[in-house]
Amino acid sequence: MAGKKIITICQSGGEFVTDKDGSLSYTGGDAHAIDVDQQTRFNDFKLEIAEMWNCSIATMSIKYFLPGNRKTLITVSNDKDLKRMINFHKDSVTVDVYVVAGDTVTHDVSNMPASRSSRTTFSEAVVLPDAPVDAPMDVVVDAPMDVVVEAPDITNLDVPNAANAAADAPIDIPIASRLPFSVLSNSNGGKNHKDSKSWENAITGVDQRFNSVHEFRDALHKYSIAHGFAYRFKKNDPHRVTVMCKAEDCPWRIHASRLSTTQLFCIKRMTPTHTCEGGVVTAGYRATRSWVASIIKEKLKESPSYKPKDIAEDIRREYGIQLNYSQAWRGKEIAKEQLQGSFKDAYNQLPFFCEKIRETNPGSFATFATKEDSSFHRLFVSFHASLSGFQQGCRPLLFLDSTPLNSKYQGTLLTATAMDGDDGVFPVAFAVVDVESDDNWHWFLLELKSSVSTTRSITFVADRQKGLRESLSEIFENAYHGYCLRYLSEKFKRDLKGKFSHEVMRLMVADFYSAAYAPRLEGFQRCSESIKGISVEAYNWVIQSAPEHWANVLFGGTRYNHMTANFGEMFYSWVSEANDLPITQMVDVLRGKMMELIYTRRVESNQWLTRLTPSVEEKLQKETLKARSLEVIFSRGSTFEVRGDSIEVVDIDHWDCSCKGWQITGLPCSHAIAVFECTGRSPYDYCSRYFTTESYRLTYTESIHPISNIDRLTLKESANTTVTVTPPPTRRPPGRPKNKQTGLKEVVKRQLQCSRCKSIGHNKTTCKESS
Repeated sequence: MAGKKIITICQSGGEFVTDKDGSLSYTGGDAHAIDVDQQTRFNDFKLEIAEMWNCSIATMSIKYFLPGNRKTLITVSNDKDLKRMINFHKDSVTVDVYVVAGDTVTHDVSNMPASRSSRTTFSEAVVLPDAPVDAPMDVVVDAPMDVVVEAPDITNLDVPNAANAAADAPIDIPIASRLPFSVLSNSNGGKNHKDSKSWENAITGVDQRFNSVHEFRDALHKYSIAHGFAYRFKKNDPHRVTVMCKAEDCPWRIHASRLSTTQLFCIKRMTPTHTCEGGVVTAGYRATRSWVASIIKEKLKESPSYKPKDIAEDIRREYGIQLNYSQAWRGKEIAKEQLQGSFKDAYNQLPFFCEKIRETNPGSFATFATKEDSSFHRLFVSFHASLSGFQQGCRPLLFLDSTPLNSKYQGTLLTATAMDGDDGVFPVAFAVVDVESDDNWHWFLLELKSSVSTTRSITFVADRQKGLRESLSEIFENAYHGYCLRYLSEKFKRDLKGKFSHEVMRLMVADFYSAAYAPRLEGFQRCSESIKGISVEAYNWVIQSAPEHWANVLFGGTRYNHMTANFGEMFYSWVSEANDLPITQMVDVLRGKMMELIYTRRVESNQWLTRLTPSVEEKLQKETLKARSLEVIFSRGSTFEVRGDSIEVVDIDHWDCSCKGWQITGLPCSHAIAVFECTGRSPYDYCSRYFTTESYRLTYTESIHPISNIDRLTLKESANTTVTVTPPPTRRPPGRPKNKQTGLKEVVKRQLQCSRCKSIGHNKTTCKESS
């Protein structure tokens, strides 16, 4: 049984007025009656109302009062709410229902109880600016035409990722934008923007043709802004569009439809005369994201950092339409995709893109892999100029690191970088992967080995994570794995967190670093014992963390005293500029940065006149100054004794000094230089060849070549490939992206320590020990 029917008196177009006792009354507007019962579905009820007033079902809100309570409005948003409303009024024949269309503005009503429904919507109301939030509001129903409404400030809000929402979905514009353009432009001295003047003829009349329905809608919107009126759609689909003036009884009307067998859209009928005389302007313009995009596209092309806040302010000032931050942000997303191309399409262009890299840069490696469902998995790129530069002029030392990408489909960038002879970062290879995992690192190292064809034993500096450690030993058999000291010290602090005070932790981390850099065994042992004196647990952690992979004195490879892997920071800065680009364009930005880097350093090195690179030359001169105060005692053969603050033994034939500085850095120490000066030898003959200007120039001999028209790649160009690549399932979460933190965190969060018992985790007040 359906049960008793209740007649809902649906009212819209009026306004709420707050009486002296705080109760609300509704005046004005139209009313229609609809009968409902317990079996009525909310969506059917809402649809009938939407058809009755020709309003959008997506933005419409339905409210009512509880019996005997005219102070609180209750919102109906689902079937349960509708049934509750019927039950609450089962003793009544009718119930008043208030329909709030999407083009109204919501304001807080003073003196209203705080509840879920304590926000009342005023249609056709203008709130005067600069009023306190909690102050009673003066509502002006018929605002004079010379009123200028200032736009509120737009704060930087976190906007959810909604780039895939329909570009032509309407944006509800706040009340300040609903005055005629000529009124709103009073803030600019009464002068209309030049673009809006040109929009006056965007619609010319019957038989005017457009390339698509979207072009027609865009022209219609510009036309309405230029002439200062609002409209509503009676029919709106890809084949037919009928538009009427929003003012009641105004005869202005347009009907357009698609010409058969073509994509052209043509105006068939038009009544160009208005009788409303601007009386409907407070009903609201309806903007679309695609319209906002079309307005800002050219400026965004010139200024990629164009902020949504500035977009909204410019559109308000120049066109008289007020957007909030979210609307401006979504319009910018559409404009970016129009300028840069689709993120989704870019993945399908990867086969063609990799082919173009190999074609324009012979000897380069560019390969990708997909999952079983054809979604993107990983992409590896290494240019011939990078591989040649590493093999010809760089030390056999590679730093592995990763950084998260904040692009639409996220992902992670894996990097392999080297160091040139001037201690500058030299990019060798990189990969974009869907997630950072042991499997993806293993794949990256396999690709790296196939591209870096060298017989030299390579030393890697990287994190000590299990998957990376095992992959390195498996793929590069004769390589050495030096643990990144930065990652290791952060793990040291995490594992011992909460057990020591801030000051104690700082001292132990300093001893840990000193142990790692110590050139001789006694120095390493002394620093380790210092940690043991503070905590046996911390000492055991240090000894069990495989010091042979991170301590200079125990490490078997040659890392030239470089202890951390954060040489990928150059990549981080490059990626931060390209995060908002589709994957093919992001990779091409990296290519462009590398191309510029190689060219710039090549030109700079051509001006050098020294035998060693500038930074190494400076280091050698400092050691030379120290050598002048040292005493050299000669002996037979190539061995010498050098006395200063300590006594060291130098063997010049084996490039060895007992201080170990020569072996660790590759540069002669002050003790060795003292011997050279006494024997008439040149210290330049005993420097590693990687520090010479000649090797540096060999590093930057080859060039990276551009890939033409990468910003205009289309699916048609990649249609010949049989491989389909779709975006990965990961998506960027809402909110502001978190930046990757780099560098050693010297500051450790201060721990609470009791001044009585010296324990951690409480203070003197809560100490349980007796005083």
